[in-house]
Amino acid sequence: MLNAIDKEMLEAIADIHDVPIGAYNIRKNGEGVSKKSTANIEIRPKEGKPGIDVIVKPGTKGESIHIPVIITETGMNDLVYNTFDIGEGADVLIVAGCGIHNPGNNKSQHDGIHNFIVRKGARLHYIEKHYGAGTGEGGRVLNPKTILEIEEDGYAELDMVQIKGVDSTKRYTEAKIHKNGHLLVSERLLTHGKQYAETEMIIDLVGENATTQVISRSVAQDNSKQIFYPRVIGKAKSRGHVQCDAIIMNNAVVRSIPEIDARHADAQLVHEAAIGKIAGEQIIKLMTLGLSEEEAEERILQGFLK
Repeated sequence: MLNAIDKEMLEAIADIHDVPIGAYNIRKNGEGVSKKSTANIEIRPKEGKPGIDVIVKPGTKGESIHIPVIITETGMNDLVYNTFDIGEGADVLIVAGCGIHNPGNNKSQHDGIHNFIVRKGARLHYIEKHYGAGTGEGGRVLNPKTILEIEEDGYAELDMVQIKGVDSTKRYTEAKIHKNGHLLVSERLLTHGKQYAETEMIIDLVGENATTQVISRSVAQDNSKQIFYPRVIGKAKSRGHVQCDAIIMNNAVVRSIPEIDARHADAQLVHEAAIGKIAGEQIIKLMTLGLSEEEAEERILQGFLK
């Protein structure tokens, strides 16, 4: 049974207000608590490891899969392996995410290793939200690892969001994109207090006309620290664009290290990086509309992270 805290966490990370429509698997404190497959999407326990296999039939259109994880115990260390096979010509939405509500003084941690195969001509939209809460002094640690293989004419869009409350995170994404395949990665991240966030990406453009776009927007407040290290490698006629924008506040530290690596004469790769504080004129403009300085700052940050 799900209690009030469980439901609050599910709403924050997966926009779940009731039983999800379509296929779903809800995991709580290291165990599956509710699961449903559909005629076109099978969710089954992984053999030999904690986690699930999700098989989407070729040609499946307009269906969704919800796979949230919640942790509400202090001292919990959860590791899960999930594999997703998106069948040829399918078009699906996967809503994931992890919420940790730590009520005690011991660290609670979730590590998720997700392997995706996006078959020929398939389309995947993957949303992953991370959130931490609870009154305890114990850490809230999330370390997601995402590995993708995008076959010919495949398309994948990843929305990776860290809302608030996560004390430490190390995010790793690895992708191999084949002929005419495309990967769009959008990361939005907020850190505060003494939180630490590290993102590493390796994207291999291995097929002719493979493309990728990586967009990172982050805000670092207080004494938090962020490191962003995306690498795009062009091994064929291909295009890649990496854009990193960060707002730094107080005594925070932000490092952005975009890397482009061309190994083919027709690889077109671009990177941009910018780190700065909120412009004073933006705050003044909003204050003339009746907002306090704190309200104006919050409004700017919300708009930046949309």
